Amino acid sequence: MTSSEPTPQDGAQPRRRDARQNRERLIVEARALIAQNGVDASLEEIARRADVGVATLYRNFPTRDDLVRALYDIALAELATVRDEIAAAPTAWAGIELYMERAAEWLVADPALPHILKRMEVIDPGSGKGTEFQAVIAGLVARAKKDGALRADVDAVDLAVLVTMVGSLGTHGGGHTGQWRRQLAIVLDGLRLPATDRPRLPGRPLAAREFQAAVHGLTRRAKRAASGAGSGR
Repeated sequence: MTSSEPTPQDGAQPRRRDARQNRERLIVEARALIAQNGVDASLEEIARRADVGVATLYRNFPTRDDLVRALYDIALAELATVRDEIAAAPTAWAGIELYMERAAEWLVADPALPHILKRMEVIDPGSGKGTEFQAVIAGLVARAKKDGALRADVDAVDLAVLVTMVGSLGTHGGGHTGQWRRQLAIVLDGLRLPATDRPRLPGRPLAAREFQAAVHGLTRRAKRAASGAGSGR
């Protein structure tokens, strides 16, 4: 064997790299397509968008639920990084603000997550993977109440519901997505005790026309223009 011939080790490394890149592309495209079509999105279309064969997809994810579990585990790992930030927060209330901001941002950034989380409740309801994080939030809630910063009638589940509502703006796209920080500020304001200071809300509310455009997708003028272009064919 001459020095110019690849050794088995030399050939193995590119194959491992290619396999890793294929998996990463499948993850990216699965997130994008599930955000549009839910967890029943076409696996064949995911493979096509990732520029790999269907066999490669099934080699990485033998079933649809294996793909959902992989996406779920990746999402939890991303959220877990917030725990250290929460632990470093100067007060329990600051920790709650940080948790809700990061969780809402996490949901808005990946509109596939609501679909993934809902499916996981069906395929693995007893997994308990988020239990440790839930305990951290419950501790924050208890301390914030003791400090007099949080309403006494609010619990950790309320926070989870509220942050999910705010994060769901990411699934609507358009003008809704950019509103999440303002809506979160309104939610946080409602969680404070009445005697606490009210910070100014970030951003601005959507104008009525902007809201209608966000809800219906196109402004009337854009719809007329699209209709005119179609009739001129």
